[in-house]
Amino acid sequence: MKLLIAEDDLHIRQGLATLLEAEGYDCIEAADGEQAWQLYQQHQPDLVLLDIMMPKQDGYAVCRRIRQHNERLPVIFITAKSEEIDQVLGLELGADDYIKKPFGSREVIARIRAVTRRAQRPLVELAEPDSFVMADLEIRPSEFRALRDGQVIELSLRDLKILHLLFEQQGKVVGRDALFNHCWGRDYFANSRTLDQHISKLRKAIELDAKSPRIITTVHGVGYRFDGVY
Repeated sequence: MKLLIAEDDLHIRQGLATLLEAEGYDCIEAADGEQAWQLYQQHQPDLVLLDIMMPKQDGYAVCRRIRQHNERLPVIFITAKSEEIDQVLGLELGADDYIKKPFGSREVIARIRAVTRRAQRPLVELAEPDSFVMADLEIRPSEFRALRDGQVIELSLRDLKILHLLFEQQGKVVGRDALFNHCWGRDYFANSRTLDQHISKLRKAIELDAKSPRIITTVHGVGYRFDGVY
């Protein structure tokens, strides 16, 4: 999923990009409103994070132009302003949500997932179906979550990419390079521990016993496999 981050503060913009790329999103950065509009036209992102107070064009102006072109695209305003009038104006322009500065990483991720679910758009690169089952786990890509016996497990975009690839290759070993290329991108410079650490974290979330996994099995020296037998 491609995200456009329009924010004139370099540290905030780079911090958001680092956070969201770690979650599996493909981020495009704009330092002002004019650049944001140009990058929107060039890349057609799936969601826009839009600072309100920016040089050249403010977030309101950019949002108006986006809405003239696409009424369904999820737009989240990033703002230090908290006055009710600004919130009302933003919503009237078609923003889907607000993130107020200062904000935490969990809030940003949660709001993006919530807005994406409400938009009811198919998840990029996960190619249907709306849900699939791995062992006793029902995975719902469009909701960024999995279900087990009524328990909800929140998943990141990268989690979903990993699970879907293993599901598609059921019974086969998926090599480390294949996982990196599919779930991180071919241009990603992989640290030798990045994949293992992410798989370990994912197992803790989805496995009944992370030390004896039944969904993501390690094939030492090669990669990982989903056997499909439970």
